[in-house]
Amino acid sequence: MIPGKKIRVLVVDDSLLARSMITKGLSAHPRIEVVGFAINTLDAQQKIPALSPDVVTMDVEMPGQNGIEFLKEYLPTNPIPVILVSSLDLKVFDALAAGAVDFVRKPSTEDTQASFITALAQKVLVASMSRVRVARPSAVSAAGAAAAAAAASASPTGLLGGNPALNSVVIGLGASTGGTEATLEVMKRLPADIPPMVIVQHMPKGFTAMYANRLNNLCQMEVREAKNGDELRRGLALVAPADLQARIVRIGDKYTVSCMPGEKVSGHRPSVDALFQSMSEVVRCKMVGIIMTGMGQDGAAGLLAMRRKGAYTIGQDQESSVVYGMPKVAHDIGAVCTQAPCEGVANVLLRHLKTL
Repeated sequence: MIPGKKIRVLVVDDSLLARSMITKGLSAHPRIEVVGFAINTLDAQQKIPALSPDVVTMDVEMPGQNGIEFLKEYLPTNPIPVILVSSLDLKVFDALAAGAVDFVRKPSTEDTQASFITALAQKVLVASMSRVRVARPSAVSAAGAAAAAAAASASPTGLLGGNPALNSVVIGLGASTGGTEATLEVMKRLPADIPPMVIVQHMPKGFTAMYANRLNNLCQMEVREAKNGDELRRGLALVAPADLQARIVRIGDKYTVSCMPGEKVSGHRPSVDALFQSMSEVVRCKMVGIIMTGMGQDGAAGLLAMRRKGAYTIGQDQESSVVYGMPKVAHDIGAVCTQAPCEGVANVLLRHLKTL
């Protein structure tokens, strides 16, 4: 983007009420210009070349071709940042897999419209600087993951060789914009007997449980939304609940996760920094920190604290990041031991674990 130039936005929604609310709200932002609207995806395909928007906001469910079908057909040849405007619907993850950059939850009442516009405007600013990653035909399937899981369980020692040292390892992973699919790219390549993991993904309230279920269906290990007091164990990955701070707590020689209300840390709740900082303070066994795509600097300071305590740390590289913000800051301050492309993070992690 040219400094000082307003971000041009096209609003795509079949609801007149929603279009008016989004257009009015975004137009009030000093850095955003709404250049037009479309009532469906066919209308959008005709208006995008004429209006040249920098970012498109799009409803997921519309009459005729829905947002997911549009993304699959249009983005491969016309990459443009798309932000989904969605109700609490599992289909949003299919749309993210098809190439959408981010999503925001539609307001359920008039009282939540102001916070919705604030969140959407911030995501527009981030999306204007993002890299569109188009879905590939080789995307993971539930059947493929299930077959891999069956193959892993057929071995009494698992893919990591049953190394008892790995029972005393804790892994933390943090991500933001672009992170839902980036984290999946990592998780689907990891075996069922992975050391315990805690994942912080910036996400609206209500979606973290659905995201955890998606990972659980597509990956070999057990994945679920964390509950306060959950004990960390091998083969289990916990996703921090939206709007709660997740931290690691040590009780004797065991570790649990605390999921509690609290102030935002580095602008977020849950915060990657809150998780990583807690790991640096309480984890006495081996630990690994992974920081993935995302805007801002959440997680960088916490990852540095982990590295100073002897943790092995991995950062996603610039080329594969939708937004090279969080991993860049972490790399620049010396918090990252190794950088890797999204598809290579799992291999880097596994190679390290096999040295323990």
